[in-house]
Amino acid sequence: MTRPETVLGNARIVLADRVIERGWVAFADGRIAEFGEGSAPAGSEDAGGDLIMPGLIELHTDHLEMHYVPRPKVFWDPIAAVVSYDGQLATSGITTVLDSLRVWREDGAEEVDGRAGVLAEAITSARDANLLRADHFLHLRCEIPMPSVVEEAKELIDRPDVRLMSLMDHTPGQRQFRDEVKLRDYYRGKGGGRTDAELDALFEKRFHYQKAYAASNMREIVALAHQYEIPLASHDDTTEENVADAIQERVSVAEFPTTMEAARGLHRAGIDILMGAPNVVRGGSHSGNIAAIDLARDGLLDILSSDYIPSSLLMAALQLPQQVPAIDLASAIRTVTKTPAEAVGLADRGEIAAGKRADLIRVHVARGIPVVRSVWREGWRVA
Repeated sequence: MTRPETVLGNARIVLADRVIERGWVAFADGRIAEFGEGSAPAGSEDAGGDLIMPGLIELHTDHLEMHYVPRPKVFWDPIAAVVSYDGQLATSGITTVLDSLRVWREDGAEEVDGRAGVLAEAITSARDANLLRADHFLHLRCEIPMPSVVEEAKELIDRPDVRLMSLMDHTPGQRQFRDEVKLRDYYRGKGGGRTDAELDALFEKRFHYQKAYAASNMREIVALAHQYEIPLASHDDTTEENVADAIQERVSVAEFPTTMEAARGLHRAGIDILMGAPNVVRGGSHSGNIAAIDLARDGLLDILSSDYIPSSLLMAALQLPQQVPAIDLASAIRTVTKTPAEAVGLADRGEIAAGKRADLIRVHVARGIPVVRSVWREGWRVA
């Protein structure tokens, strides 16, 4: 079916390198046809001075879990959960998403551990039934010390929608949770009030897993990613040793480095640094690690991710120029469009340029809060 031709005028057009303060953009058959400054051609849709920018591209969000398990021990229909989650993404301006799925099982764990296959199939079913507004790919989050992580990764890795794999290790006392007290607070808040004795047992098990399985699992997961030519992401890099490992493993994205030392080493190595958009909006890390704005001020921030709050992605990008004067609006929007697209090989989207996908959003801002008024994916209006 031929996609409708659309012309949007009287808009601020956010290009990859500049902003047209009053301009127009035309798209047809799912692609950007042309754009320009000044008055739009006759018959255009009046954007009322709103921002027109590329649809946002999200590389790391596990927010699907909140729709699948809305309360402890309550599992929703997985396809219905995907559709609900997808709707929230679209109305947040996200037109391409890498759904981050936990690829591991842990004895005694509840929620969504070990259910990556269920959710992957639900995403496929929703896609095949034309129920989705955004374009969905998979991000396999591999908890390296877990005994079954290699087996589970092999079950999913040959899917055509896998676009990223991350190497994670949440063993207590390192990376994100070097401070064990903060890790205990995290589990108490998330796990329904676990006792110290229960946490002691959990941590002891995690130490055992790390010692017994981490080294061999790391080698196998890295080898799998390279074999299938899937980009790799490191996670919570903290020390120079972590950075050296990331370089050796040929990672292309570093998610949420926790120290300035690590971020600088990753940047020197040419590895894109991804930070959480909630970190920007809140003014700091919920775990007490490095603030994303501090990295941005030092030129060390390449990509933003909404992580656990889809609406934070657009909010953070629009706040960056206000908090870091050296970052203009076009540069800020690149952190949520062009740069993440390029990081995972999606060269057909992420900017307003002739021939690129017509994945676009119209954004109105009032009282410092952005609202997504319209969303187009490949030329079709989906929200």
